[in-house]
Amino acid sequence: MNASKRHHAKRASAQGSASATPVLLPHVIVTVNSDGTLTVMIDGEPFAPEPFAPPWRRTNFGTLIDRISDQRRTPVRVEVRETDGSVFTDIITPARKHATEPEPVPQVPEPVARPELFEVTADGFVPGEDVAVAVIITHTDAAHTGIARALLKATQIAASPTGEVVLLGRVSGTYEIVSRR
Repeated sequence: MNASKRHHAKRASAQGSASATPVLLPHVIVTVNSDGTLTVMIDGEPFAPEPFAPPWRRTNFGTLIDRISDQRRTPVRVEVRETDGSVFTDIITPARKHATEPEPVPQVPEPVARPELFEVTADGFVPGEDVAVAVIITHTDAAHTGIARALLKATQIAASPTGEVVLLGRVSGTYEIVSRR
């Protein structure tokens, strides 16, 4: 065998071994539940909405898939399992990001704003009773009059998609649902 044939044979075997390597894509399984909510798994791990956000729904499907593919910056294999047992599969590629100029870094630090507080008040509690404030991020005590009061940061209220706060007396069982909206 002459030198040119040997070189050609080596190249062919190198190409053959490269094509034998399989490509693995992240595997997203979206299961549609009977109530219209979605259960999402990525490579066997649960993918839940942000804390305090409502569960994924059919109406969130596009946003959900964009979020998954954009986070990974790689195509993903999406399998949707419907309630009737049908299954749909597709490969979704992330949106292309166009290079932009970086934002200029401000030279002067911005002043820190004072937190905006939201007061939640309800009566009917046993004096001195421990009153839970839901989303339970803190506790407060009812005053001697049985009135409970909690001060929350506006960002804590904003974390709740409903804007509701629940005061719950752990002894009396008294509860009060207060809505900011």
